[in-house]
Amino acid sequence: MNVLRRLVRPRPTLRLRLTLLYGALFMLAGLTLLGVTYLLFNQQLTRSFESRFIAPPGKSKQLFFVQDGVELSGQAAYEWMRHQELELRGAAVTSLLTQGLIALVVVGAVAVWLGWVVAGRVLARLHQVTATARRIAAAPMAERGLHERIALEGPDDDVKTLADTFDTMVERLDQSFDGQRRFVANASHELRTPLTLNRALVELAMHRRTASAEIKELGESLLEINARHERLISGLLLLARSEQEITDRSPVDLADVVTHVVRQTAADAHDSKVTVYEVAAQAPTVGDALLLERLVHNLVENGIRHNLDDGTGWVRVVSRVVSGESGGSGGSGGRAEVEVSNTGPGVPPYEIPQLFKPFHRHGAERVITARSAGLGLSIVRSVAVAHGGDVRAKPREGGGLVVTASLPLAFH
Repeated sequence: MNVLRRLVRPRPTLRLRLTLLYGALFMLAGLTLLGVTYLLFNQQLTRSFESRFIAPPGKSKQLFFVQDGVELSGQAAYEWMRHQELELRGAAVTSLLTQGLIALVVVGAVAVWLGWVVAGRVLARLHQVTATARRIAAAPMAERGLHERIALEGPDDDVKTLADTFDTMVERLDQSFDGQRRFVANASHELRTPLTLNRALVELAMHRRTASAEIKELGESLLEINARHERLISGLLLLARSEQEITDRSPVDLADVVTHVVRQTAADAHDSKVTVYEVAAQAPTVGDALLLERLVHNLVENGIRHNLDDGTGWVRVVSRVVSGESGGSGGSGGRAEVEVSNTGPGVPPYEIPQLFKPFHRHGAERVITARSAGLGLSIVRSVAVAHGGDVRAKPREGGGLVVTASLPLAFH
């Protein structure tokens, strides 16, 4: 409930808070100045009256006035002067307080406007820092966004120090991501050689004439484990490649990719007793054809693998173009999509985000005997994000999943 209130209640900006604070301080200072002026004026008026019309101790003053042809003297003259003093004091106080307050409000409004303008100019450089941070956070790929820097120019003040510190932090994160990606790629390349050597030695031992049945059975198990390790290494290499920026882009029709992948996976679908339905409509995009093929292949392969085993299972692969309004994540130009739905065990909605994490396996699939390396959907997301798209998934009614990869639409 508290989180909902924070989301609904608008938060005042720093510029507004500074302007209000500046205006409040100006009004407080103005009221203080007006009050001090009134006290000094009242004190000066009292002293002036007493010095002119009240005799000092031990002395006396005689007052004579002619008012409207009537001569006033003594106490009557003094009372008349006191009355004149009170009227003057009242008029002066009214003029001072009323007109002073009006002038204070007018000048205060001007001061608030100037405070708004000055605060905007002062915070403009801070807004540049915020805008750059938001662009980095909203970048399609974290690694690609981390290449951007604020590079703030201007006086060497607190805001520039903040911007320079932010640039240093982003640069270190960029180097860390690059180092991690290079390590995965290099380590995967280095591990391929011993795995290939192991497979060759095992196959050589199995095909000897003197090899017993136990040796051949053990060799089959070792080859299966070795093949899984090879798939894991290939997946890591592909994941490291898909997380890099796509520089070499070419036109790709997702309909052709869907048709090609369905043919490739036909044998696996037949062995798993799963029927694959293909609805390939034109969906032009641009990008790396091999990576996009891997994206569709992983989706179809995942739909076949996690399916029913009683012969009634199916996988439906659709390529299409959707408008910007219905595409969910696309702009006004529309999106090219590939949607793969399948039958299979039910997937709780709260577990769907975990499916796109590396090495996550749904259900009771064991790590040692699993046919997959747990990188399929994580590679799908990385490839989609590298092409400026995204991936959505939701449970299908009756079991299974509906996974949709959305990519930018290419216009001919």
